[in-house]
Amino acid sequence: MMRPRQRIAILGSTGSIGASTLDVVAHHPGRFEVAGLSAHQRVDELYAQCLHWRPRVAVLPDEARARVLRQRLAAEGVPTEVASGAHALCELAAAPDVDSVMAAIVGAAGLAPCLAAARAGKRLLLANKEALVVGGALLMQAVAEGGAALLPIDSEHSAIFQCLPDARSAWHGHIDHLVLTASGGPFRRRDPATLADVTPEEAVAHPNWVMGRKISVDSATMMNKALEVIEARWLFDLEPERLKVMIHPQSIVHSMVVCRDGSVLAQLGTPDMRVPIAYGLAHPERIESGAARLDFLALPGLSFEAPDAARFPGLPLAWHALAGPAGSTAVLNAANEEAVAAFLAADIGFTDIHRINTATLEGLEPRLGAAPGLDDLLDLDRRARAHARALMRRRVPT
Repeated sequence: MMRPRQRIAILGSTGSIGASTLDVVAHHPGRFEVAGLSAHQRVDELYAQCLHWRPRVAVLPDEARARVLRQRLAAEGVPTEVASGAHALCELAAAPDVDSVMAAIVGAAGLAPCLAAARAGKRLLLANKEALVVGGALLMQAVAEGGAALLPIDSEHSAIFQCLPDARSAWHGHIDHLVLTASGGPFRRRDPATLADVTPEEAVAHPNWVMGRKISVDSATMMNKALEVIEARWLFDLEPERLKVMIHPQSIVHSMVVCRDGSVLAQLGTPDMRVPIAYGLAHPERIESGAARLDFLALPGLSFEAPDAARFPGLPLAWHALAGPAGSTAVLNAANEEAVAAFLAADIGFTDIHRINTATLEGLEPRLGAAPGLDDLLDLDRRARAHARALMRRRVPT
């Protein structure tokens, strides 16, 4: 018997993860069906995707953009419904005709639709690490109560997930610690004294991965790895001190599990996000991803090194935030989103990102109750952003 096609909603379909997901889906036309797509600003790209994939619904953040897309699709006779706003995004994530949700929206804006998907019991493919950074306890509770399947898509967390048995009881007590690998980005060998001169164009030029501008800057500062440490704390339910980071410039070993007996389990592969995406889509099976095979004989060698605190001062903020009061990780994420946006707009310098993040984390008390809900977390996110913007207006001293 032929299995029914898995119906997928891709939130953030015009970004790098969304495009890679559609590429994997294209390799398996009989296995997957695109039920819904969403984008933030790229109306032309979403229009082209709707022409090709004919999803039931497409979502944009505001009605003005939605109206443009609606008119263009109607002119081509494409029956895709076009909706707008955060509520429409959550409706798509929880829709009865959606089996799996690829959560690839960048930033805290992805939390609400992730919660909607989790509460509706979907297969939630989590590429939006900020959903756990901002609402870790809330999202994990929603996954448990909704009976959802949470599958990490970040290459590091997918690597760890692939190294572990499905049953937590079978591995949790046998792990000594986890090692998240990091490429070191474009400034791994740059003189720290020159980092203040880094331009946005230099910061987004990642040596190994093709990513969006925001996450590329996060990789250059290693704030991306700090956020991944926080994500790993929730995904794998481990104490922060059992989470470690190691620089691995070749991006071949995607992360490692160090067991109590001294064994080390690792997942290796070419630096191509289609591999963890394919694994998430088909789990527990493995399907063709379209990625190149790893040729060990062609590898120049694999190296590992400790992160340099002078080049990457933001990395320790992960453990600092995890040790702080509830909501501290949400404050850190909000400050970083604002600081990176300001850097990309050339309003602040590269090293100002760390200063804004640190000053916001130290200067804003989260003041969350014992069991904060979505509205509480979004309010904290707004307060933290306002605090960071105020710091930038005042020019935090060096």
